[in-house]
Amino acid sequence: MSWLGITDLEQGRSDLSGLRQAQRAEGGGDALMLRGTLVIEMSIPDSRRPEPLLQFTQGGDWPIDLQLQAVPGGGVSLVLQHSGSLSHAVLNPSGSGRTGQVRLTYAWDSLAGYARLALERADSDRVQIALMPPPRPWRYQDLKTLVSPGPLRFTSTALTYLAVSDALEPVGPMPGLDPETQVATPHGYRPVETLKRGDLVLSEAGDSLPVLHVLHREVPALGIFRPVALRAPFSGLQQPIQVSASQRVVLSGSEVEYLFGRPAVLVPARHLLGTSVATPGQARGMTTRYTQLVLPDHAPLLAAGAVLESLYLGSLRRDAMRLKASQLASVDRATLPEHGPPRYPVLGAFDAAVLAERRVA
Repeated sequence: MSWLGITDLEQGRSDLSGLRQAQRAEGGGDALMLRGTLVIEMSIPDSRRPEPLLQFTQGGDWPIDLQLQAVPGGGVSLVLQHSGSLSHAVLNPSGSGRTGQVRLTYAWDSLAGYARLALERADSDRVQIALMPPPRPWRYQDLKTLVSPGPLRFTSTALTYLAVSDALEPVGPMPGLDPETQVATPHGYRPVETLKRGDLVLSEAGDSLPVLHVLHREVPALGIFRPVALRAPFSGLQQPIQVSASQRVVLSGSEVEYLFGRPAVLVPARHLLGTSVATPGQARGMTTRYTQLVLPDHAPLLAAGAVLESLYLGSLRRDAMRLKASQLASVDRATLPEHGPPRYPVLGAFDAAVLAERRVA
């Protein structure tokens, strides 16, 4: 079933139907979720002292005390006291003191005695992971209370959404293309969702490249995962396409060289919102599906006439912990490429907006 409950704290919307159905199916009352994931997306405030982001406390037969704080330097601290067990971790993947949009993922499997906490930044490919002590299972009713407004929960305005899944949700490289996006192949354009390992696609230079892996994923249609609609003919688009807010577009040309002194740059789709080339996308409900390709050498791909970034893996294959936590955990590590540093710089929001408007002027 995967996503059981999602609360959009910015818009005041929620869907907890999956949690209610799962609780009934497991016997109701004190039914336990033995494995699952809690996802919290937020913008870390720039503060010189700890600031509360999320607090959830209840007593009774299954006491829980969950405290999430922003800490100076752009990190977060999580303390979870759960029926006699104590877990604590402080994460800051940048180490630079910068603040910004982040996604915190707490995944647990009480039967396997496995739990991990991961923090990912919207403006970085880095992810920091901490293994936690053997976890207690959660009651479905407690998870419903956690993701619902009420006297037992405090949420900061810095939080974007809360989501609960009954799977161990992966962290790290994420798909970012609508499954119906048309991708160029030697035999014409095809929907990216129909491609499979071993198929050929065309690079921006017209070279044929083998597809090493295809990733599909359903995620909350919020925050960094929010759909963005890119309008044609921006960046050579032959038709409008929808991508995730974190999907990066490759832009090149004389304006790029003049402004940035580089042959090309990468622009996250979310930085184009508010310009004339992008609008908020549409999702069917509170989740959406994305697909993406793993190509050799992190080569860009042609999608509906535009040049988009393929999935960037970096040195994922060398990091056992990150690989196990990723969507590629089940594949043969020998089939994974190692991608060097991104060949193009990533623009910030202001530079991306200026460049976008110059290209359509």
